[in-house]
Amino acid sequence: MDTRTPEQRRMIMQSVGAKNTGPEMVVRKLLHRAGYRYRLHSARLPGKPDIVFPVRRKVIFVHGCFWHGHDCPKGRLPKSRTDFWQAKLDRNKERDTSAIEQLELLGWTPCVIWQCETKDAVPLLRRLKFFLEG
Repeated sequence: MDTRTPEQRRMIMQSVGAKNTGPEMVVRKLLHRAGYRYRLHSARLPGKPDIVFPVRRKVIFVHGCFWHGHDCPKGRLPKSRTDFWQAKLDRNKERDTSAIEQLELLGWTPCVIWQCETKDAVPLLRRLKFFLEG
């Protein structure tokens, strides 16, 4: 059973954004401090990647663990309405997979950064540099 009233739950869910999320801002700040310049949320590319490096033909998606069904503690299903949530998260995963496949067919290289990976900046920056330079 949900511990929130329907009105409280509605307000919480409405406040969840798709752009400029906390994890996305962490990644962007790390990249900028490291000297990388990029474009944001390109609607011209499949999946509307969060961070785009046009010259390198590389994109980064910063996924929230819950919304994109990551296999970590933050990615667990809620205890209520599990059928609804499982179907919704499965659709999100299918959409993510489709966007990545389309990008690869167009000659772009995608990278997915998970929300839980943004907590430790040193390995995250190392991974980002390897992705962009390797």
